[in-house]
Amino acid sequence: MLYRYIPATGDRLSILGFGCMRLPQTKDGHIDEARATKQVRLAIDQGVNYLDTAWPYHSGQSEPFLGRALTDGYRQRIKLATKLPSWSINSRAEMDDYLNRQLDRLQTDHIDYYLLHNLSRFMWDRLEGMRVIDFLDRARGDGRIVNAGFSFHGKLDDFKYIVDCYHWEFCQIQYNYLDVEYQAGREGLQYAAENGLGVIVMEPLRGGNLGLVEPPPAVAQIWQAADKARTPAEWGLRWVWNHPEVTVVLSGMNEEAQVAENLSTADEAMPNSLSADELIRVENASRTYRDVMKVGCTGCGYCMPCPKGVNIPSCFELYNNLHMFNDPEKTRFTYLVRFSGMATGKPGYASQCVQCGECLEKCPQQIQIPECLAAVVDELEGSDLAEREAQARKMFDMGG
Repeated sequence: MLYRYIPATGDRLSILGFGCMRLPQTKDGHIDEARATKQVRLAIDQGVNYLDTAWPYHSGQSEPFLGRALTDGYRQRIKLATKLPSWSINSRAEMDDYLNRQLDRLQTDHIDYYLLHNLSRFMWDRLEGMRVIDFLDRARGDGRIVNAGFSFHGKLDDFKYIVDCYHWEFCQIQYNYLDVEYQAGREGLQYAAENGLGVIVMEPLRGGNLGLVEPPPAVAQIWQAADKARTPAEWGLRWVWNHPEVTVVLSGMNEEAQVAENLSTADEAMPNSLSADELIRVENASRTYRDVMKVGCTGCGYCMPCPKGVNIPSCFELYNNLHMFNDPEKTRFTYLVRFSGMATGKPGYASQCVQCGECLEKCPQQIQIPECLAAVVDELEGSDLAEREAQARKMFDMGG
């Protein structure tokens, strides 16, 4: 495992961090604790020492799970990161209340890396008005948190503004080869580094979309023509790690094969190690992806739950698949089975959207969700949806 350092503190962090937002789940949607615990502990045994969670992950179950998974001495071997749910805060007292509850949930007396979650300039100004600086200073002073930072999904100018507002040790931004000029982007990455902040990168594979084993054929051809064979996930992670300004890259691993592959890559991914030809190859892949991907959704789930039951991230996943893999029959059938409610009793079709706009306020990617859902309806539902659903129900012997 390779390590990099937080400039302000000298903390030695593994370049691969374990993101706990997409842990393996059981069929009923709960965290598969036995499997997830094995994955987390294997990663730590192989050198990962940075674990990231947050109050809302897995509907509030990620923090308590991690508290249990890090018993038997594992807590002492890692740096633990979690986040204040900024949008839920209405008073100075609530900041302490949330932090203290998080300490209980995580079975620890301190958080090594504590973030203000999903800041925008508006959210920062709102929290500052409720004396968040006093909260951070006091929590650092009494040892409940060690390092203060923030996660960010907004505009570049707002990012720079927030960096300048407090003596942060680190920040967390979305960065991958499709998002060089999106949100904080490369300029934000460099600005944070120039100001002495460690940089934690999230969404290095855009919710897994850049790491698909079978990428769009045009992208696959780009990777296959390379002199050195690498998986799509390795190309994506190595591109981020190629930046010396990056401290840690978070991966939301939930398959044993993902853990093994990412650990292997993290043994070799030095900064500035990609050749000029390799960088051009990644740029060509980025350009090709932009030609085929219709919606820039990472599957983070911040837009959920939809008040009308639309499964927004999954609708966009299949819509992108329709255009990336050119298998309309399979994609439409998958869409119907997944969102008809045949298995769950809860339909999640895009056509259930009533354009209330609630999701627009939550989306960190600033996607025009209702407009994109209308496109999903046009291409994946069609006028014969009810007839096809009846046929599928008959096929699966699940009634009408």
